[in-house]
Amino acid sequence: MRIRFPLRPLLLALASVALLVASSRPASAGKVDWRSWDDGLARAKSGNRFVVVDVYTDWCGWCRRMEADVYARRDVSEYLDSKFVTVKLNAESGELVHRGERSMSARTLASQFQVTGYPTTIFLRPDGERLANVPGYIPAEKFLLLLRYIGDGHMDRGEKWEDFVAAQPKAN
Repeated sequence: MRIRFPLRPLLLALASVALLVASSRPASAGKVDWRSWDDGLARAKSGNRFVVVDVYTDWCGWCRRMEADVYARRDVSEYLDSKFVTVKLNAESGELVHRGERSMSARTLASQFQVTGYPTTIFLRPDGERLANVPGYIPAEKFLLLLRYIGDGHMDRGEKWEDFVAAQPKAN
């Protein structure tokens, strides 16, 4: 005796499961185009773009959370892509990097930027001049405000951070 399974209902069931799995992924996921220090600084200078440096360590749980909760958001990644060059810097790496005429390890560079905790986000001008260090995990909404404050020129125009934040529309 031969058992026959109706093929059409089976295919429909499999297609439904596939759609369910695909739709369970966040639609708002984005991808940041991370660069090495040397490549990122060269691109920033040639493109006259600000730099966001994500200083991390391999063991840092808050660094991984920042990657998953903040950088993975589409609105964050799209804004970063439009205004910034993004650089990852492992603060414990011996990788050789260059700043000006000097060569040093990534570890030494992080130390020169006075990074003492992880993650730390460093904002740089296109020429590599430091604008600000922001230590710790930054929630996505606050991070977007920081990006807009710098990327849209509010900081360069001398607007105070507190005034910029106060002028933002309140979420309902």
